[in-house]
Amino acid sequence: MFEIVALMLLSHQPMQPVIEGDASFYASSRRLKVTASGERLKDDQFTCAMRDGVFGEYYLVVAENGKSVVCKLNDRGPYVQGRVIDLSKAAMRALQAEDDVVSVKIYRLGDNPPRPPS
Repeated sequence: MFEIVALMLLSHQPMQPVIEGDASFYASSRRLKVTASGERLKDDQFTCAMRDGVFGEYYLVVAENGKSVVCKLNDRGPYVQGRVIDLSKAAMRALQAEDDVVSVKIYRLGDNPPRPPS
């Protein structure tokens, strides 16, 4: 009985961010750039690069302005001190960041991306 009550209580806890910090964007300098996961980098897809994590997992990225995107991890980086994630051009554009760097909170969603409401 205790396990069921504990599970019910834990399942109603708010999600905690995996990491918080600055995000920047990364772009393909040439058309055929291949990411660390082996996928081709496409500026129009919602992808990201982080130092840790499993390729193919999804992350919710919430900017300080309240905008958010769901990105698939497909690369390693960023390699600039103080940054915690690099976003594709499309993801950064969706966050409507006014600068090239934006403060974000990142939440791990796992293997299955959330489905948009129908």
